[in-house]
Amino acid sequence: MLRSRIPQTETPQYADIAIRRLSHFADLSAEERALLHSLAADRREVPTGFGLIAEGDRLDTPRLLLAGWACRMRVFPDGRRQIFEFILPGEMYGLCLRPHAVALSSAVALTPVVIADASPVRDVLANREDEFPNLVDALHCAAGLDELHLLNQLVRVGRQSAYERVAHLVLELHGRLDAVGLASGDTIPLPLTQETLADALGLSIVHLNRTLQQLRRDDLIAFKSGVMKILARGRLTEIADFRPPKIVQAAA
Repeated sequence: MLRSRIPQTETPQYADIAIRRLSHFADLSAEERALLHSLAADRREVPTGFGLIAEGDRLDTPRLLLAGWACRMRVFPDGRRQIFEFILPGEMYGLCLRPHAVALSSAVALTPVVIADASPVRDVLANREDEFPNLVDALHCAAGLDELHLLNQLVRVGRQSAYERVAHLVLELHGRLDAVGLASGDTIPLPLTQETLADALGLSIVHLNRTLQQLRRDDLIAFKSGVMKILARGRLTEIADFRPPKIVQAAA
């Protein structure tokens, strides 16, 4: 097993974070919570840069990200890359029930991460829906939220200015981290390099740096040592035209 240091801001009771996320969508039973807890028993630590999924891999072994940050991306022959979506603690990747499904993009660890085999969840969706109905509902709702994140990314890189893009991404990440207890008020961990943020936002590093500096000068954000703080949420929301997701809990 590879041993890597996981940032202290991201070391909750492992599976509890996934339970917290899915509980926003449905009231999980004791049995459903126990199943999610069991996933963390056989966990693995891997370092920054570790390839989690390669484009074209068969999606037959889903994983749960217990700690650390990862992303879905595509790399061009000349080394450029486009990050499609960040994978945050408590989220699953490689989960797809389409017949003979393959990965449409690669996934890589952006920090040291802890992962766990989530095959039991795939089995629940495929064969045991009646035994774990609330978990199934929650997983479908979570998949819908993942789709929203991809749509947000399309809007950011397709139509927003650099200033709006950064504001929008900061608000989205805050919402996702806050939902699982990893935000402290308006402050979130952001253990990403400017190169990574630039690749996610379709900007050059120089352009991103200038934009971050402008947001600082405008007293909208503070950013230091891997921590981001939102200073003026209302103004930032208006600038980004950010629309918080409407989480609808599945019917009991």
